[in-house]
Order: sequence, then structure tokens, then C-alpha cells
Amino acid sequence: MAKTELLMAIAGLNRGILATPRDRKQVAALAASLEAMNPTPDPLNAPEKLAGDWRLIYTSSQALLALDRSPVVKLGQIYQCIRPQQQRIYNIAELYGLPFLEGIISVLARFEPLTQQRVQVYFERSIVGLRQWLNYYSPSQFIPQLHSRQPLIALDIPLNSNDQQGWLDITYLDADLRIARGNEGSLFVLTRV
Repeated sequence: MAKTELLMAIAGLNRGILATPRDRKQVAALAASLEAMNPTPDPLNAPEKLAGDWRLIYTSSQALLALDRSPVVKLGQIYQCIRPQQQRIYNIAELYGLPFLEGIISVLARFEPLTQQRVQVYFERSIVGLRQWLNYYSPSQFIPQLHSRQPLIALDIPLNSNDQQGWLDITYLDADLRIARGNEGSLFVLTRV
């Protein structure tokens, strides 16, 4: 019931872009209610549940939602792909707008478990490019390209992981829904792809 209520509350909010302060407050309360029933209190020891490609359906992160504020480019789907065995996280935001100018922004990171729910995230690399030049079709197809270390026709920026880091708490995890909270107070709700 709590899960259904949360999903219904965020259904028309376009990942949080259309959320009013009242909507954000309601979603935060519903998320907290669901987090209290977390069926996986130790998500880092459940890699079979944690691993995979997750699509963002709601966030309160204004920094992430700001990607949609450009008059030329709009925010498409946002994915967070987790590979626990390699301790890797891949964040991918699809952008669309003018024909043939569809792009992606991807940030690659490694993570280190700190507690049963918290990971320290070290951002290592940022990639910005046009989808057709990167041969991007989906996150699962793109991640092996990133591992191959072949040169990409994109802006490929190494990040200093000592300066670019944060933490993430995984506060709810079941077979198809994950809730996380970031060090800047942001709420993230994701569904399995």
C-alpha cells in the first residue's frame, strides 16, 4: 500500500521537475513511510538485488533537475547503473532537443561501503557527447564501451576523486524499487529497468 501511494504521488511530477513544495513534502513523507518497511536493511550484502540498471522516477535534487532548464535541450531519462562486484556506479542522463543533437551526460564513479546502507562515492570521469557519435542506445549497451577504454568522440573529462565525492544511503530496496538519499539531502526514487 505505501509503495503504491508513493508511486501514485510521483507519477505526474516528471521526475520532480513539476513538483511543487507541497508535492515534495508529500513525496518525502511517503518515502519515509516506505523506508520504515525496508525489506533489505543490509543492501550492500544483497548484490543480486542492488545490481542492475535503475531508472530515476523522482528526485528532489535541484542540481540534477536543472539539466532540464535549457531552452534548447530537455532532460530525457536518467539512469543509475550499479555494478556491486566492481564497486562501480554509472550515472547517465539522456538529453534531447534539436534533431540530431540528442546527447548524454555520463558520470562514472567507484564506491566504497561505509556501513550496511551507506557508500562513499568517488567520481572519476565525466563524458558529454552526442548520442549518435557515441553509438549510444541504452545504458546496458553503453557501459561496456566505457570499460573498453577506446577513445570516445565526446568531451571526456577525468575528475579528481579526492575533490569530487559524496555519500549515498540506500534506504529502501526490493526487487524493483530503490530509494536513496544523498549527502546534499536529496531524495532519489528509482525503478529497475
